[in-house]
Amino acid sequence: MKILVIGSGGREHALVWKLSQSREVSQIWAVPGNGGISDLAQCVEMDLSDIAGLIEFSRTKKIDLVVVGPENPLANGIVDAFKERGIPIFGPRRKGALIEASKIFAKELMRKNGIPTADFETFADYDKAQAYLDKLQAPFVLKADGLCAGKGVYVIKEKAEAEGVLKKLMVEGLYGEAGRNVVFEKFLSGIEASYLAFTDGTSILPMLPAQDHKPLLDGDKGPNTGGMGAYTPIPFISKELEQEIRESIMLRTIKALAANGVTYEGVLYGGLMLSDGHPYVIEFNARLGDPETQPILFKMKSDITPILTACVEGRLGSLTQIEWKEGVSICVVIASKGYPEKPEKGRLIKGLDRLKEDDNIMVFHAGTKKVDGQYYTSGGRVLCVTALDKTHEEAMDRVYEAVSKIEFEGMQFRSDIGKKALFMPYL
Repeated sequence: MKILVIGSGGREHALVWKLSQSREVSQIWAVPGNGGISDLAQCVEMDLSDIAGLIEFSRTKKIDLVVVGPENPLANGIVDAFKERGIPIFGPRRKGALIEASKIFAKELMRKNGIPTADFETFADYDKAQAYLDKLQAPFVLKADGLCAGKGVYVIKEKAEAEGVLKKLMVEGLYGEAGRNVVFEKFLSGIEASYLAFTDGTSILPMLPAQDHKPLLDGDKGPNTGGMGAYTPIPFISKELEQEIRESIMLRTIKALAANGVTYEGVLYGGLMLSDGHPYVIEFNARLGDPETQPILFKMKSDITPILTACVEGRLGSLTQIEWKEGVSICVVIASKGYPEKPEKGRLIKGLDRLKEDDNIMVFHAGTKKVDGQYYTSGGRVLCVTALDKTHEEAMDRVYEAVSKIEFEGMQFRSDIGKKALFMPYL
């Protein structure tokens, strides 16, 4: 098979890496890819919004399967366009991608179908939103409706903060049209978890639960980011709780979408809060998470290619389970100085060659560029150092030993990825 992977981050490098191990795959292209991806696939510089150009490229190269990584192309209808032209593509259509592209759509779908989530109210009018805000007591959550590259969610601890955020979103247009409509949401306390599943619109094939770390600094302090690290499996989720997640959230959501005329194919990602022993949806994503994908795929023993094709062809029910390697997989993100607001670029990365001999270490590139055989930083999140070992403690030791061998000017990372697994209560 000839595969085209759409995207340029650590998630896409993990996908290319996993696909490259498949006996079914003969050649891989990536648009636009990155420095690390270029070692495994042929990278092509193209604008991801140029769907017609991507279709023409796929026809010319006789691509057998397109795999979409990021959310924006999905929200822009890339799957619809490819399917109309008979090109197999992995991901939900535009209407399905609304589950991530519009928080209001997702929340109303959950309310209507009894999918557990925090109580909420939505507003398209600034004055009405301000009047509602006057009645609220902190803490609560304020969210922009649309896609804001992970920056449109605010946990409000002081009411005065919310007034400023609301004005920036709805009046000043901080995120353009994505923030013109807003969601006020009840604050839920508990333990966050990521639950991802492959689906063909009828059945699901769950991956291992993972835990992301959004804040920039240790102890979940500092500004929110795209994710500073993740690990899998989560030791404190019981079999009973996982079954509840599958039945009351994942399958129920797929069925709710189907009832709305949406055959949802691809990955459904549930960002969950585990509170009082039960799961609640914080948000849905319409694609693989980043950085959760990196430790999940590094731990996956099964060939991913048959899973992707089964989703696209509507026969996922014929696959009973995914086989996993033993142990714990942890990913630590190394970011540029200035991330997440103004990341520095163009810094030479040293030390990657020191890690090539360890089969239990993989460095997935997120924001890198390869020039004359050397790697340079080209984005906020630069590298995703991923390790596999027997226990959480051993995996943490291995991954941070690997991190210590990498150098570039201004690099920053959290030193506590995985620690929550050691101290969280069993649910």
